[in-house]
Amino acid sequence: MGSTTKAHLPKDFLWGFATASYQIEGAPHEDGRADSIWDTFCRIPGKIADGSSGDVACDSYHRYKEDVALLKSIGAKAYRFSISWSRVIPLGGRDDPVNEKGLQYYVDLVDELHANGIEPLITLFHWDLPQTLHDRYGGFLNQEEYVQDYVRFARVMFKAMGSKVKMWITYNEPWCSSILGYSIGQFAPGHTSDRKKSPVGDSSIEPWRVGHSILISHGAAVKVYREEFKSSDGGEIGITLNGDWVEPWDANDPKDVEACERKLEFSISWFADPIYKGEYPASMRKQLGDRLPSFTDDERALVQGSNDFYGMNHYTADYIKHLESAPEPDNFNGNLETSKTNKEGHAIGPETQSPWLCPYAPGFRKLLKWISDRYDRPIMYVTESGTSLKGENDKTRDEILEDDFRVEYFRDYVNAMAEASTFDDVDVRGYMAWSLMDNFEWAEGYETRFGVTFVDYEGGQKRYPKKSARVIGEIFSSMCE
Repeated sequence: MGSTTKAHLPKDFLWGFATASYQIEGAPHEDGRADSIWDTFCRIPGKIADGSSGDVACDSYHRYKEDVALLKSIGAKAYRFSISWSRVIPLGGRDDPVNEKGLQYYVDLVDELHANGIEPLITLFHWDLPQTLHDRYGGFLNQEEYVQDYVRFARVMFKAMGSKVKMWITYNEPWCSSILGYSIGQFAPGHTSDRKKSPVGDSSIEPWRVGHSILISHGAAVKVYREEFKSSDGGEIGITLNGDWVEPWDANDPKDVEACERKLEFSISWFADPIYKGEYPASMRKQLGDRLPSFTDDERALVQGSNDFYGMNHYTADYIKHLESAPEPDNFNGNLETSKTNKEGHAIGPETQSPWLCPYAPGFRKLLKWISDRYDRPIMYVTESGTSLKGENDKTRDEILEDDFRVEYFRDYVNAMAEASTFDDVDVRGYMAWSLMDNFEWAEGYETRFGVTFVDYEGGQKRYPKKSARVIGEIFSSMCE
């Protein structure tokens, strides 16, 4: 890699910001929208850190033009957002009526983006399953029913947008829907074997069934897009998977090194291997046995090859320590421990407001290469990446606007991505920073801020761009040559 070569990104590199419907829209029952599982989950005492919900959030249902103007003012080329299924089809099912007012909101948003020269990236599903489908047949747990309803929802969106949208994402982070929703119980609908947390759930079986349903429905929706819409609309479709980089807790212990690979397989390859290789990782089959569903020939044909691009969400890294004991029935990570410090007590990165997030930019480059190598150099888009700041919510507004820690995060991570592109033969073509603005951060409520824009929740949701909102454009301008 000659010393004269400078890390850079392609001139046409697509950069922008990401959000999700329940985290920003508000208007939970306006114009016909019905509850999602997150509306219901937020009403259960103790589930959200500050007892809050997405009922108002950033009020983007009423302020989408303001959001687009913000995007334009900071130079964004793209905006990734998600669809509230229960806003478009309130009852969710394949025979249930489409809510035209709810659908029109997203059509208007896309038109507004185009009018301002911003490329829309649509995520069909970002965790907010219509509550009616969960009540009607168990949602993801009933694969046969669920796949048909999801495919109908996808078809409604493909048809409504036509050639206006060139990039579709079927799912955001199915690992989170499966594990946090059906194993730990931290996310909606809160299923877990831990009876102190929930009266329902089986952590040894349900997350694997949920993941399988998501994969099949992803493949089915991609098939519909390719057969019915792609030739006329000319778009691309893929799935977004989350993943943290991993380093061995003891670099001299072969079992810790081996456990690192297993952790990546249990988190990333669980979904990526079936799409790119046609089967679940052998390490998962070895530990889970028949609890991990098997693909029928028809399911495999549906799922394998169902990505036009790989969507990657990445924030942080962990140290990994193997366990000698046999895995517990509810173990979901490959029978290992994760830690933010290694054997010597060295932290993987500085603390943030989020206990799970410690920035480690070299891990971003390493993970980009790991994914690229394992899946034969797919086209990749980083669909989320960003950071919270420790104690940010406790500062004054003026202090919050000077978010130098976040600026350095983006500087380091974009540089690491450019190194992967320049030196590691990684075909990465876009980066969506999380997030355009502070919003409802799921179980963390409003105690945690991830935005490049301060949202004054007490002052009518007014937006104030932070330093990072301005600087990120300068970072990409210097990298995209």
